[in-house]
Amino acid sequence: MKSLLLSLFMLVFSTNVFAAKEIYTGFFNNDAVSGYDTVSFFDGKPLEGKGEFKTEYEGATWKFVNQANLDKFLANPEQYAPQYGGHCAWAIAENDGLAPGDPTIWKIVNDKLYLNYSAKTFALWEQDIEGFIQRGDKNWAKR
Repeated sequence: MKSLLLSLFMLVFSTNVFAAKEIYTGFFNNDAVSGYDTVSFFDGKPLEGKGEFKTEYEGATWKFVNQANLDKFLANPEQYAPQYGGHCAWAIAENDGLAPGDPTIWKIVNDKLYLNYSAKTFALWEQDIEGFIQRGDKNWAKR
């Protein structure tokens, strides 16, 4: 049973099976960052966005808590969009793989937002953040 679950996990997140979206949105909607307001991360407290404050960017829907945050994003989306399209920062760096980024497991480094898949991958990523960012940037640029 364990090997069946592992095989299923690998199939679902395999880059060879599905073409990777630039922005991770999950399977059931088109919301970037699981509907969280990316600007709010930079204020230190991630908040879920609202449907009335949204925009389309890079093929995904981005939601915000208010018009001011939406306006900030529109003025400079590259500043606020998570690195690696919201995919797990550790996975892209460690094995050039794609895994979903969890908006509750995040860190701002050098004014950029990084998400990780789980607390376990986040702990691994924190052991060498700068090294993982260098490898992640290199791997992401190849896509």
